[in-house]
Amino acid sequence: RRVLLLGEGNFSFAAALSETPGTHVVATCYESEEEAAGRGGAARSIRRLRASGAEVLFCVDCTKLKEYFLPGKGEFDRIYFNFPHCGRKAGVVKNRQLLARFFHSCAEVLAQEGEIHVALCNGQGGTPADQPRREWHNSWQIVAVAAGAGFILSDVHPFKAETIHGYKCTGYRSQDKSFCVEGALNHIFTRSTAPLCFMPVSCKTQLGSQKVSFQVPQVLVDKINRGFLEVNSSHPVRTIKEKLSAGLSQAFPLQNISSCIPLLHQGHPDGVCHSNIFWITLSLGQASSTEKISQGLANAVLCSRFGQDTDKNAEEGCSIPEQFYLRPSLLPHAQAIIKQRAFSPGTLQVLSGPVFRKCRITPHSMPVFHEMLIVLAISRGTENSCIQMLVDNIKTTVNSLHQGISGIKPSIILQEATSFGTELNDFAAFEWQLGEIQHFLCMGTDPDPSGSCVGVVRTAPDELNSHELVVVLVSLNLDLLAMLLCGICDWRMLWTSDRRFLRQFPEGELRLFKSFSLYPPSYVHDVSFWVPDGEEFDEVTFHTLARRVSGEMVVSIQLRDNFQQPGTGRRSLCYRVTFQSCDRALGCQEAAEMQLHFREEIQQHLAVTLR
Repeated sequence: RRVLLLGEGNFSFAAALSETPGTHVVATCYESEEEAAGRGGAARSIRRLRASGAEVLFCVDCTKLKEYFLPGKGEFDRIYFNFPHCGRKAGVVKNRQLLARFFHSCAEVLAQEGEIHVALCNGQGGTPADQPRREWHNSWQIVAVAAGAGFILSDVHPFKAETIHGYKCTGYRSQDKSFCVEGALNHIFTRSTAPLCFMPVSCKTQLGSQKVSFQVPQVLVDKINRGFLEVNSSHPVRTIKEKLSAGLSQAFPLQNISSCIPLLHQGHPDGVCHSNIFWITLSLGQASSTEKISQGLANAVLCSRFGQDTDKNAEEGCSIPEQFYLRPSLLPHAQAIIKQRAFSPGTLQVLSGPVFRKCRITPHSMPVFHEMLIVLAISRGTENSCIQMLVDNIKTTVNSLHQGISGIKPSIILQEATSFGTELNDFAAFEWQLGEIQHFLCMGTDPDPSGSCVGVVRTAPDELNSHELVVVLVSLNLDLLAMLLCGICDWRMLWTSDRRFLRQFPEGELRLFKSFSLYPPSYVHDVSFWVPDGEEFDEVTFHTLARRVSGEMVVSIQLRDNFQQPGTGRRSLCYRVTFQSCDRALGCQEAAEMQLHFREEIQQHLAVTLR
């Protein structure tokens, strides 16, 4: 393991590290050998280093590392910079600039999965780990500075000088004097995944006798074909689906029918707000050769709300309409199965797959999630007992999973829809649009036992039931369940491309998630504009544009002001937009560029007048 140490004072830290087996140390300092050797104990440490086979270099500028270490010599697995400082009475701004240039320099000599260790005195870093914590403007803002060079803070822990044999800190105000390291912290940075490049993605499908294609909405490009539910997937969403299926199969015969579920629907879904739908325009023939083709995603199209045969429609002259839409729910496909009586009474039919809904930006509101839809036909008069049996089975499985992960028993509540007291989350609110609901299934833990709605229970409309049978449908949001069970606080983490996420769930094992990006910096920008006269402002589209422009880097949008001009009646809105990534580095400049692009997009697509 190649280890680089920068800015060594008396080389006592490097000397201690050189005794670690399997470690090749390259110890450097900014001063000349003559100046460095004059510090107390430095000459002895340098002799120890050289005797152990370590390299000792002088006059090394930490902001120009590629000038000293050529790529052919090998990259470093770890870089240490303990208590960096510009010297003398340099203020926080100069030290931030030093760190910024240092991180950019490290990017050129650090191994792909290497680490950068930066030790800072108590309060300097500006993270919540500092106790007490300085005001942000008076700190070194180390996480934001590192993000500008493509690094994320993956761990932070106390710098325990007393455990390092022979270590003595020195260099107070560029002098051979020690300084206080009580409460000091070691910050460990790793490389972030590269920013996503959203190339156009086109899906092809057979519609009747014609080949058609459609361009995937940009906000879904990195989510449309991830295969989380496939057999070889170890994603927690699939694990939870399999565990729930196994639990249900102990009480009921069960059949999975998740293959060949149409990705596209035709026509307008009853009762659903137009702005919540991802509308699609189909085109005949092959997709452009410049576009990336995603095969097998749209192998069928639901040509009406209750599913008609696509070949039959083609024979009868069913022309391709100008627009289709991505399925917002698996419910229409289940209703098609019910209408065709393609089920066995008493047998659970389980459908699962991703569904797509435009929604506002919140940590628990997602434009795509995996739905598990359970369909059960039962004898009339037994609905309540069967619903209770289904829900009890789901409760038992979820309780077992949660206790196995965290040791805490969650609160699983079946609430009457008419008595649902807490505010509906976006999942529950959209389910209301799809039709009448009998019960909400909510999951929570102390101190919020009422929790979040993770499922709904409904019976099929009367026209789909028979005199003898009633069909019960239970819809579960697998993504929300994964978040609550594994302690994932931001839905975007489920869709990260960073391999460190799935490494925490080997072979489908469910565990409490530990974030690999700590205290990500946030950047706040305000935007205000005049709304077109006489028009209702479409806030969902506003949020969707923010998602698209930022690549899901907007974590919050809050209405700050709603002003109506006296006399003219013109209305002005002001929103606060907060940019923050949960899994990759986001620098100040990148966020500012996103904000400028966002302003252009809302002006173009919402016809607002910027202020």
